[in-house]
Amino acid sequence: MQLGVIGLGRMGQIVVDRVLDAGHDVVAFDLSPEAVATAADAGAEPADSVADLADRLGNEKRIWLMVPAGEAVDATLDDLDPHLSDDDVVVDGGNSYFEDSVRRAEACSAAYLDCGTSGGPAGAELGFSLMVGGPTWAYEELTPVFDAVATGPDGHERMGPAGSGHYVKMIHNGVEYALMQTYGEGFELLHEGRYDLDLESVASVWNNGAVIRSWLLELCEEAFREEGSDLGDVADRVEGGSTGTWTVQEALEQEVPLPLIYTALSERFGSRADDGRFSRRLANRLRYGFGRHEVQRRD
Repeated sequence: MQLGVIGLGRMGQIVVDRVLDAGHDVVAFDLSPEAVATAADAGAEPADSVADLADRLGNEKRIWLMVPAGEAVDATLDDLDPHLSDDDVVVDGGNSYFEDSVRRAEACSAAYLDCGTSGGPAGAELGFSLMVGGPTWAYEELTPVFDAVATGPDGHERMGPAGSGHYVKMIHNGVEYALMQTYGEGFELLHEGRYDLDLESVASVWNNGAVIRSWLLELCEEAFREEGSDLGDVADRVEGGSTGTWTVQEALEQEVPLPLIYTALSERFGSRADDGRFSRRLANRLRYGFGRHEVQRRD
């Protein structure tokens, strides 16, 4: 299969690499010439504009967008639309708001698939978890590419109609917030409690057979190993918040109580007041572990 990829940041380059490794052809474009050159070095065919990428794909275009959520998606679709027909398929692999995805699916000349992507740059070698919304035929058409980008056939699924993929990913991120908050609070009590504990050892033991073992707990172990049990100069500041905010807003609209996710979101906002909570410092470091987001450091 031939796939066009627009947006060659950390995640976009991983999509290119995994699709190429699976034996497919890739045409790649980004506003950064350096990013395009990196993709070309990996074996992709470089394009110098959105229009050039579309021309190189020919009939029945299959295009994967990995651009920042929001205006960048709309701008890219505006550039693409004159080159699209209803035989084409566009995948939005970013963290778009699900209602925006519904709107875009209705307006797009091609079949539109909203693809929630989980795993982050740290999961590149294993592949991602993909939650896809949109027409069944378009999902089935892109299955070879989804197999390549995901952990395999079990790593992706069609969730339902337009918007459902990003909806599921939105709530996934809300769950992620709560899990990180829970680990942070537990380790804060261990850190401030009765014993002088090696928190790397605690995390390691918990990760071997305990009920609460997980990848996030493995990342806790990594954080304590690399930063020390007191987390060194890791700051009490946790970035992010959009998907958690969307999750809480949806819960309010549906009148579904989400006290843990709401509290975790509140802690993120509270971290920007800089009162030094250990749990939030750990959440700060965990975001580097799974997404390679910059670690905020104390002065």
